[in-house]
Amino acid sequence: MRFLLSAAFVLCWSSGFIGARLGADSAPAATLLMWRFLPLAAVLALVAATAARASWRDLTARDLARQAAIGALSQSGYLFTVYSAIQLGVSSGTTALIDGTQPLVAGALAGPVLHQYVSRRQWLGLCLGLAGVVLVTTADAAAGAGVSRWAYLIPFLGMSSLVAATFLEGRSRTRVAPSVAMTVHCATSAVLFTALAAGTGTVRPPAALSFWVAVGWLVTLSTFGGYGLYWLILRRFGVTEVNTLMFLMAPVTALWGAAMFGEPFGPQTAAGLAVGLAAVALVRRGATPVYAASAGKPPPRAAKAPARAAGRTRSRRPRSASPSPTRSSASGRRSSRSTP
Repeated sequence: MRFLLSAAFVLCWSSGFIGARLGADSAPAATLLMWRFLPLAAVLALVAATAARASWRDLTARDLARQAAIGALSQSGYLFTVYSAIQLGVSSGTTALIDGTQPLVAGALAGPVLHQYVSRRQWLGLCLGLAGVVLVTTADAAAGAGVSRWAYLIPFLGMSSLVAATFLEGRSRTRVAPSVAMTVHCATSAVLFTALAAGTGTVRPPAALSFWVAVGWLVTLSTFGGYGLYWLILRRFGVTEVNTLMFLMAPVTALWGAAMFGEPFGPQTAAGLAVGLAAVALVRRGATPVYAASAGKPPPRAAKAPARAAGRTRSRRPRSASPSPTRSSASGRRSSRSTP
């Protein structure tokens, strides 16, 4: 059962890149994303107004504004760049691999930005991950006739948007229920993509069957399937299992795109994906507790009982809500990630 759930999760999560490729020829990215998030936001808003009302209590306008900003970065900005890059001809596998380097980049930048410890092993993993990206990207560019070289920079913008959302979320001290965060993120995306589609005159959906197949694919497989299996695996097997499975998305997407759309997949692409997976394995193997570099020692453990020594208490580090699809990374730190 564990294997079947894990395999289904990897397929559903990877299906987001494939769904973007399915709808690439039928409508602009803003139109496809607008019609993906409008019905989803409506369903989540209905749930929030009925079954999940208690989760919204004690949240301030500032808390909701922060979640909207996180959603705009981790979902709207990220997905728009992914869909735009794929529509410009960048293969789904290359896009998935560039996205997959986000935890490595976030981990490396955690030192100068959040004053957290970054080991030499993490820096080496980042360099290996970037080397894998270069191998796959150059192979894709060489095989992709008619694809502009600058198009390969767009997925990096999306990855940067995810990194920015990671740090914004990492600075938040308010515990927000995952259902609330998902609702705010999807509602934000629905508003932004509707405004973008209206501004570009692309609100009206095409009559092509392929468009609605892509929308149904994205809502059913990528959103409900991906998120639903995420929570099921998280509760049964833990966050480490989910984080490990996340890094199978790039090779699975590359193979899927090659089989379904004839996207390039040669020895250089395979080598680049292998290097990327090796980078992730290196970082995960050398993961250490995260602590402030200036402190020079790990943070105190959260005490489950009063300290034995008289007059001594142990501080408890503020903890966030249960990890959500926007909170997973190779090193265990929170990382804003949204299913494509």
